[in-house]
Amino acid sequence: MVKKNRTWLALFMALCFVMWTVPARALDRDDHKCEQRIHKAEANLEKAIHKHGEHSRQAEQKRHDLEEARARCHHDHDHDHDGHR
Repeated sequence: MVKKNRTWLALFMALCFVMWTVPARALDRDDHKCEQRIHKAEANLEKAIHKHGEHSRQAEQKRHDLEEARARCHHDHDHDHDGHR
């Protein structure tokens, strides 16, 4: 009986550990994807400014894209911490 209880306890502890670490790793991957999206949007804005000018239609579109990327990551980040996702 004692051996059976130890087995269940060890199984429970292992399950708790897995459930604690897996979401943390998933959040790290999501944060990395957000950083990549924002970095790419920033690079695209710089290219548009260099090629078409700071106040060009193309640069304005890339600014809009950058703001959307930032807002999306901020929104996703808030939902992850609130537990709504």
